[in-house]
Amino acid sequence: MLKRLIRLLRHPASVVWVSLVLATTISAVAVWAAVEMQHDAMRRANETAQNVSLLIERDTARNLELYDLSLKAVIDGLHAPGVMKLAPRMRQLVLFDSSAMAQDMGSLFVIDVHGNVVADSRAVPPRRVNVADRDYFKVHRDSPNVGLYVSRPFKPRLTAGDMSIALSRRLSNPDGSFAGIVVGTMRLSYFRRLFEGTNLGERGSITLMLTDGTVLMRRPLRAWMVGVNLSGSDNFNAFQAAPEGRFFAPSAVDGVERWYVYRRINGFPLILSVGQSTADIDAEWRRRAWIIGFLTVLLDVAIVALAVLFSQQLRRRIAMEDRLRVLVRTDGLTGINNRRAFDERANSEWRRAKRSGRPLSALIFDIDYFKTYNDRYGHAAGDDALTAVAGCLASYARRPGDCAARYGGEEFAVLLAETHERDAMRLAQQIRAAVEALKLRHASNPLGVLTVSIGVAGTDEHAFGTLPELLEAADAALYRAKAEGRNCVRSPEALEGQAEGASERGPRVAVANARETASAVRKDQRDPHVESLS
Repeated sequence: MLKRLIRLLRHPASVVWVSLVLATTISAVAVWAAVEMQHDAMRRANETAQNVSLLIERDTARNLELYDLSLKAVIDGLHAPGVMKLAPRMRQLVLFDSSAMAQDMGSLFVIDVHGNVVADSRAVPPRRVNVADRDYFKVHRDSPNVGLYVSRPFKPRLTAGDMSIALSRRLSNPDGSFAGIVVGTMRLSYFRRLFEGTNLGERGSITLMLTDGTVLMRRPLRAWMVGVNLSGSDNFNAFQAAPEGRFFAPSAVDGVERWYVYRRINGFPLILSVGQSTADIDAEWRRRAWIIGFLTVLLDVAIVALAVLFSQQLRRRIAMEDRLRVLVRTDGLTGINNRRAFDERANSEWRRAKRSGRPLSALIFDIDYFKTYNDRYGHAAGDDALTAVAGCLASYARRPGDCAARYGGEEFAVLLAETHERDAMRLAQQIRAAVEALKLRHASNPLGVLTVSIGVAGTDEHAFGTLPELLEAADAALYRAKAEGRNCVRSPEALEGQAEGASERGPRVAVANARETASAVRKDQRDPHVESLS
């Protein structure tokens, strides 16, 4: 049994399988460790948010309860016999205790049925102000059962201080009719300082809002956020679902995805939410996961590589050579043939055409105004455009004898074996129309979309002594197309017409004339002044 196992392990395929099983096991352990680390990070984040929310909730509730006790003490004092008959200074000392003078506490007021101040914790005689238009006055005037009311944020009228909120209670006559209110103001700077004492990461947030969705304070703070109503947001709907809870969601304010822990402030119409950015939560975990993953990959690759090295060295070398052969002949951006592959194929097809007498046609084309396209949209967009054009080209050059290639820069070439020039012209028109139909936006092109110009030459219509002459004729036709307005297909027929009367000098003279004309056109096209006017 042992000998059989040893013989099995010596088999090349068995070595590979054992190494794969070992690498898979190591990877599984690494993934399990990474998942556990993420769960730990999430648990720590949840505990931190829970602790922060609980501390803020208790501190806020305690201070609001103290302030509410001050309001109740004023109400009790007003009901005591003879208090309102006391001298103003003595009445102020009786009604208002020292707790109302604490930092961030504004003023305590007794307001009559008309909204006028009749008693002021900070001034004798009371300062003159009317609050009949404030929400904290209207709500008590219109309903006897409100109890303690926390107002929306407002700018104080008596001072130039920070934004404030008001805590108010109703005063009622013996018959239950409205007799005014007792109200105290609290500066929102109290909550700002309270929130700033926490550490929730770079993108963490703390929000205190009324149960109707009005934001009282937020960290990080933007001035416009105070008083904003979030009642229509998905997050606020989640806050309303239960007295406390937690969930993942993008922020309604800044769009950052966070882990939210929220709770109601006990005894008050307030909701507190503490959010930690998922990016901050996962930052440390990601760093460790990358390290573990990198080391795991290195180990797995080493194990498998050694196994493959021992068992399949020759096969690995052949596969690598095949891959390199493909890479050498393929354009890395567009995925079609490169210039080297095109030249090899063109030489082979040229010799075959010479032997068989069958026609051979060539297409040379490039993208119109491509330099301005790159300048306007960037090289990444230019690469995408080249890839899209190459895709159109490849879809029309699918026969076994066809060869499509990126010839250089934005220039492409197609070799069509056993194809007459008139058929090549029709195919070129189809390619040109297909590129235009892509509707790639090109503001510098008069048509508003990306287009190509194509030159076509075929051995059945012209006498070419060598392959370079065929390609040069197609190139000359291309620049004729560019000179005649672009987004068109042209043959070298008109250019050869310029060589009439020189037929006794042979087709080489006609090609030379075509090459000179193409060079002149090319010079005009490359002139920066001409191109800018294009």
